[in-house]
Amino acid sequence: MSMVNAFSRADFERLGESERALIARREKVLGPAYRLFYEKPLHLVRGEGVFLYDSAGERYLDAYNNVASLGHCHPRVVEAITKQTAVLNTHTRYLHEGIVDYAETLTATFPEALSQAMFTCTGSEANDLAVRVARFVTGGTGIIATDLAYHGLTSAVAEFSPSLGESVTLGPHVRTVPAPDSYRHSPEEMAVKFGHDVRAAIADLKRHGIKPAMLITDTIFSSDGIFEGPKGFLKPAVDAIHEAGGLFIADEVQPGFGRTGETMWGFERHGVAPDMVTIGKPMGNGYPMAGIVLRPEVIAEFGPKARYFNTFGGNPVAAAAGKAVLDTIRIEGLQQNALEVGSYLMDGLKSLSDRYHAIGDVRGSGLFIGVEIVTDPAAKSPDAALTTRIVNGLRERRILISASGPNANVLKIRPPLVFSRENSDMLLDAFGDVLKSL
Repeated sequence: MSMVNAFSRADFERLGESERALIARREKVLGPAYRLFYEKPLHLVRGEGVFLYDSAGERYLDAYNNVASLGHCHPRVVEAITKQTAVLNTHTRYLHEGIVDYAETLTATFPEALSQAMFTCTGSEANDLAVRVARFVTGGTGIIATDLAYHGLTSAVAEFSPSLGESVTLGPHVRTVPAPDSYRHSPEEMAVKFGHDVRAAIADLKRHGIKPAMLITDTIFSSDGIFEGPKGFLKPAVDAIHEAGGLFIADEVQPGFGRTGETMWGFERHGVAPDMVTIGKPMGNGYPMAGIVLRPEVIAEFGPKARYFNTFGGNPVAAAAGKAVLDTIRIEGLQQNALEVGSYLMDGLKSLSDRYHAIGDVRGSGLFIGVEIVTDPAAKSPDAALTTRIVNGLRERRILISASGPNANVLKIRPPLVFSRENSDMLLDAFGDVLKSL
């Protein structure tokens, strides 16, 4: 997948002198591996709620940021972090009530069977730890993921994150399967096909002498193009990996923490029982924290024999941030807000699709929405070029979104959970204006 909203060297000469100077300094000291968003990069200096502000004082509506899921610099989280930082910050080898309180509050949001937590600093680390546990428990090494999945950046996790690109080699123990596609397959076909594809991947692993260890899916298939339904289509695939002696890992780094509106966690919409759930990004509303929540029997033998320690994972400041996030979701009713505002925004996008045939499909759940852009609605042919123009056209109108999918043609709309109807109208008006101009 190409990075639709990426800055390229071809855009450099169109920038102002100060922007070119800062980019040159950045490239000199940070090297060539980093990327910038948008044809005209943003120089941001401040955030508040659903808005970001650049160095010139211009305000941008953030309809993409899943890290600050409560909105940028939420006062409750800022206060919790500041207060705890002034008192103590150390690791989990000392007793501290904060981490225990947080773990109890967190696991209470999960089904009863998922009752223990382990903490890391990033989602990549969480998925890396999940791999270690799965291999220890099953004795296998085989991993099944979707064709354009993104699960992280550690060496082990990059091997089953195909969205990193062809230059990042998949592991010989990894098999990928096509993500379910609700735009091109019926609900019945989706469940059957995905289950069949996972079974075929399991069979191929075994044929090569590789015992399956785990199936991992982002439960809204964020990088694969955003596919939220129909509810229950994951079950045949989960049944298949369990029958093969492997574990099912639900990656909730992007769809978790109430984002899908109907449920706190994306997997709950499908009625499946994960063996482990990995979480991250919005967990601390910008403070780096992540982890896994799992069934006690999964960790029972790994814990005493392999142990686990992470210097910063689950530190008191992280626990304070995480607790403030959970409290805010509850106190401000943000899961319900995601459901109601997300439905309002989806209806508005579908209305636009009646006028602009480039919108082939609108799908999603809560405040996680994908809009598929096509050249021909009948043929459902992807239009990556137009998608790029829309993303950058919205940026010029001070609305920030991104894109995903194997053909780089699905607009990815994923605003903070405090997004309002008024914010939705701003996005819809700008989107309509861009489509009209194109």
